[in-house]
Amino acid sequence: MFLGTSGSAPTARRATSATLIRRGGDRLLIDCGEGTQRQLLRSDVGLVDLEDVFLTHFHADHYLGLPGMLKTFALRGRDVPLTLYGPPGLLDLLSTLRRVFGKLTYPLETVELSAGDVIARGEYEIRPFAVDHGPQALGYLLAELARPGRFDVAVADSLGVPAGRERGALQRGETVILADGKSVEPDQVLGPARPSRSLAITGDTAPAASVVDAVAGVDLLVHEATFCADERQRARETGHSTAAEAALAAREAGVRLLALTHISSRYSGGEAAEEARQFFPDTVVPGDFDIIEIPYLERGDPVLIPRGARRGRGPAAPDA
Repeated sequence: MFLGTSGSAPTARRATSATLIRRGGDRLLIDCGEGTQRQLLRSDVGLVDLEDVFLTHFHADHYLGLPGMLKTFALRGRDVPLTLYGPPGLLDLLSTLRRVFGKLTYPLETVELSAGDVIARGEYEIRPFAVDHGPQALGYLLAELARPGRFDVAVADSLGVPAGRERGALQRGETVILADGKSVEPDQVLGPARPSRSLAITGDTAPAASVVDAVAGVDLLVHEATFCADERQRARETGHSTAAEAALAAREAGVRLLALTHISSRYSGGEAAEEARQFFPDTVVPGDFDIIEIPYLERGDPVLIPRGARRGRGPAAPDA
C-alpha cells in the first residue's frame, strides 16, 4: 500500500516516502516520510498500532514523519512494543529524535541491520540488501518460505494414513508413524514444493548490481525513479535512478512487476511510466493510496488497484 510516492518534497498529489506491507495480520511500514500518520488516517487502514517500522536510510524525506507518529502513539496511551529497524546509525538518529517526541508510554526497540542479515518471521523472511545511496542505506526484500506441494489424497489412502492430525502433520513436513508401526514420509504424499510470494523495496539508489542480485525473480520490485532520462546527470550526482535504469534492473532481475516510486516533483508520473515501459513493459507508477496485490503464481499476476486504500475511493490519479 503506497502512502507516499513523491521524491524529496511532497506535492499536491504525492506525499514523501512511505509504503505499508500487509501480509495476513502483519503490517510493516517501510520509511516514514513527513505526514505519514495523516496518510494512514486518510486510508482504510487508519493509524493502527504498528509494531514494525523499517527505515531505508536517514535522509529527511524518509523519516521526518516518525517522531510525530511515535508521539501520537504515546498520547493515545499505547503500551504495545514497537521495533524500529534501519542501517547503522539508527541508534544515533533515535537519540537525537528523542528530544522531539520525549517520553513514550510503550517499549521502543531499535535494531541496526546490515546487508545479508535475515529477520525470520515464521512463514516469511525479511532480508536487507545493499543499495547505492551512501554507506547508510538499505533495501528490503520480503520473501515467503516455499509452500509444501499439494497433498495427494489417493496416495495417502493407499498408504493407510487416516484422516485427521496425521495428514496435517505430513502437510507440515513431519514424518508420521502409523498404528502398525510403519512410517510415512512427507515426500511420499506431497507433490513438488510450490512457489511462494516475494517483494522488494529499494529505497533510494543509483543503479547497482547488488540490487539486481538481491531482487532476482521477485513478484514485485518497488524501485525508485526520481528522474527521467533528461536528468540522468542529475541522477548520477545525487545517487538516484532514472525510470529507464529502474526498468533495466527489473528486466535483468527477471521480476514479474515493476512499480516506480520516489517521483520528482518535476514529473507527473506518466513520463516515468512511458520511459520505463520501453525496456520493461510490466511497469506501473502507483499514486498515493494505490495498492498492489500479489497473489500466488497459480492465481495470476500482481495487480495494481488505483486508490484501493483510500477511504471513499475517489478517482485514480491520471498517472496511475
